[in-house]
Amino acid sequence: MSEATTLKGTILQGIGGFYYALDGEGTVHTLRAQGKLRRERTKPKVGDRVELSPGEGEEHGWILKVLPRRNKLVRPPVANIDVIVVVAAAATPDPDLMMVDRLLLNARRSGIEARLVINKSDLDPASAARIEAQYRGAGVDPMTVCADTGEGLDALRERLRGKVHALAGQSGAGKSTMINALYGLDLETGSLSRKIERGKNTTRHCQLIPVEGGGMVLDTPGFSLLETELFDPVELKDSWPEFAPYEGGCYFQPCYHASEPRCAVREAVAAGKIDPRRHERYAALLDEMKQRWRDRYD
Repeated sequence: MSEATTLKGTILQGIGGFYYALDGEGTVHTLRAQGKLRRERTKPKVGDRVELSPGEGEEHGWILKVLPRRNKLVRPPVANIDVIVVVAAAATPDPDLMMVDRLLLNARRSGIEARLVINKSDLDPASAARIEAQYRGAGVDPMTVCADTGEGLDALRERLRGKVHALAGQSGAGKSTMINALYGLDLETGSLSRKIERGKNTTRHCQLIPVEGGGMVLDTPGFSLLETELFDPVELKDSWPEFAPYEGGCYFQPCYHASEPRCAVREAVAAGKIDPRRHERYAALLDEMKQRWRDRYD
């Protein structure tokens, strides 16, 4: 195989052992993974940057190599995501902020930038403002939008320009409506499914969709990320950026920032510098992680 036939591309979708990768010229290639990848136990993921050999005519090409990943997720099985947009609804359904905190935790543990968007702000502006206030200082750049009316979408689109991004959140929060409104898409008959004949009836498969202005958006069913990996509970606090200014100021070291006396973080909560509801949910997640850590050998 000559070097001239080798290209680089990004995997947009994988279905039934076939992969569809977009090269730098905008061509989508139908590919299969070379046997050596299976022997190396390397399974390509949506979002992977790969070296590929294009097929000729109606013949499929080959994935020759999966390039190093910046990050990866297990569910959905994707790689190289720049931003996860966590979507919460101000109302209908009632916002599940524990789910929001879990999603933010898992994004950070995966090395992915996280942002918080509060949708349906028109239904309950007061609720949207309360949620936004809880996450100021949490490093997630909270903003309110309304996907139905378009309010706030121009600003959100600009923040996501040029990035590979995914939307996650509870069912009914309006993720698909938001993607459609942001990019003029119809996710039931997405552009990739129309272009790839094999994908016509597989719109529930995870796929990356190139969008106007640069970047790509991930369309995936059931994006929950709720199965948090098991790790030493003392590391949990590292995923709460609002705690960072107070690290090192506690009497006990290390400090869990939960119930210890003379804890700088707890004092900041009492002083109104850290939202008490965010801290309360942190403490609940800490208890859960401590129990899992104790039971890890059972």
